[in-house]
Amino acid sequence: MTSNRKTSTWRQAPEFRLAIIAVVVFAFMGMLSPERFLSEQNLTSMAFQFPEFAILALAITLVMMTGGIDLSVVGIANLSAVVAALILTEFAGPDLPMQASLLWFGFALGASLLIGAVAGLLNGALVAFLGLPPILATLGAGLVFTGLAIALTGGSAVMGFPEVVAVIGNTQVLGLPTPLLIFILLAMALHLLMTRTAFGIRISMFGTNPLAALYAAVDVKGMLLKVYMLSGLFASVAGMVIMSRANSAKADYGSSYLLLSVLIAVLGGVNPYGGYGRVIGVVFAVLSMQFLSSGLNMLQVSNFARELIWGALLLFVMTTNTTFWNTFRLPLARHKK
Repeated sequence: MTSNRKTSTWRQAPEFRLAIIAVVVFAFMGMLSPERFLSEQNLTSMAFQFPEFAILALAITLVMMTGGIDLSVVGIANLSAVVAALILTEFAGPDLPMQASLLWFGFALGASLLIGAVAGLLNGALVAFLGLPPILATLGAGLVFTGLAIALTGGSAVMGFPEVVAVIGNTQVLGLPTPLLIFILLAMALHLLMTRTAFGIRISMFGTNPLAALYAAVDVKGMLLKVYMLSGLFASVAGMVIMSRANSAKADYGSSYLLLSVLIAVLGGVNPYGGYGRVIGVVFAVLSMQFLSSGLNMLQVSNFARELIWGALLLFVMTTNTTFWNTFRLPLARHKK
């Protein structure tokens, strides 16, 4: 009886439906254009493309688990990439020997991660200590980060890197694209953080019931600082991947990734009110969006029709997920009474 109940609950979960959707979309696009969609070139191209916005989706997922949101991830990604790019162009030109290029690339990567962490801490401070709504705090901070990147570059692209920079975004390891491996490692790390650590449990507790977390002596302010700092670190990694793939950095790269990342997090079953979300759901949502986008490009579907499909998919999944979220939160409401 208990086993049947668990099976029924699992089948009602958003992740199960997303897995089916990903398989159906892949099969459908494969049938429409098998010679192009299922080609090795297209599959490899997709594996190189989606980690850029998928890593940003992981960052938004982490913050959304607390009931907040981080709309500054693209701004952080670009600012981090611009700082790294300026370091590389100033001290490590294309003609620099490989050993020296590696040292400067490591320094630039460290500077990028530091920028992401500091930017995330700033967001966390605005939310935790000043009590600003996350949507407004991160939206304003994102504009500040973008403005700083424009001020540093004058609005133009920064380019002229040593060859070692291409390793992150344009090479393969054991036959797998390096950006894909980075995404897999980050997704696994986030999954372990949320499911195997006390910190992850506190995040879920706070997202489910902030008042109960406060009464349970959870250091809410410290937790929010860490969450937004991790989100900033994820965003800076995405910025380095984008910089490596484009072989340049600019303040407005990936401007469409913000909406796409939020959409993926919601499609992945993450509750916008906090408390529920699984990394595997976000992974399935990323795959579904990439399969659908690649298939529509091959079929030469117009942007207007594509937006109609995005909206229909979002409404469908949101409608079905709402039932699950209500079921998930109902026992908590009864427990409060």
